[in-house]
Amino acid sequence: MRVHHLSCISTCPIGGRLMDGRTRSIVRRGELSCHCLLLETERGLVLVDAGFGLRDVADPRSRLSRFFLALLRPRFVESLTAVRQIERLGFDPRDVRHIVLTHLDFDHAGGLDDFPNATVHLMAAEREAAFSQATMLDRMRYRPQQWSTRDRWQVYEGGGDRWFGFQRVRELEGVSRDVVMVPLIGHTFGHAGIAVRRDRGWLLLAGDAYFFRHEMDLERPWCTPGLRFYQWMMEKDREQRLQNQERLRELRRAHGGEVEIVCSHDIVEFERLAGRSAVVPPEQLAPQPELAPA
Repeated sequence: MRVHHLSCISTCPIGGRLMDGRTRSIVRRGELSCHCLLLETERGLVLVDAGFGLRDVADPRSRLSRFFLALLRPRFVESLTAVRQIERLGFDPRDVRHIVLTHLDFDHAGGLDDFPNATVHLMAAEREAAFSQATMLDRMRYRPQQWSTRDRWQVYEGGGDRWFGFQRVRELEGVSRDVVMVPLIGHTFGHAGIAVRRDRGWLLLAGDAYFFRHEMDLERPWCTPGLRFYQWMMEKDREQRLQNQERLRELRRAHGGEVEIVCSHDIVEFERLAGRSAVVPPEQLAPQPELAPA
């Protein structure tokens, strides 16, 4: 199995350095990645999260809430959508047979429309919360306009084997056994991390279980003020979110040599793993995937 790292349209939140920790000024906009994975497995291509998609780029106002468009100002470049990056890597997007989601927030699910033949795997609780649209925030974060493929969604409860002390769901139907869904509730009620087995251990894409790389520091974890506020604003269960962050730190402490943990939006984490800028035009990409065993 090969692992390709894609940043599928970065967001540029208000607050600059207060958000991403590296922009020079707080009056400039920051830069956050939208970290997705393309997996070449023995069963075909698997996409982990979908980022923003072609329809989001073409008509963002009809697809996304005005509040989040103003707050995050995504960098809407068609060539940075998952489908276009997959084409640049030399694949036919129609060969993406499965998409595994951390959750259904608009910046993770916008690209689903671009893969109409793919089965989408997610937690049952996430689908229920997204369909319920229970609060104003839910109506802004969950965008039915992005769900043209909802008849191809496969949902899961918990109850599988353990994975490094975490509960995992049962085997994902039709997906490689080296791809594991790990519930990490808190940011949303059906949020999950997605673990991928590599030759030098596991990579855990923890989604939005945390937002800033130093939240995984073992001695004195910390987060930028802007992202700390954003996580508070978006959380559905604060207690579970913070407990799962602590559990992720314990995972790193006990199994750091076996499991590498990354989140969806820390641009430094993305660029370290991808070996390139999160905003580099795909025509300049040199396919340099990580290697992992079949």
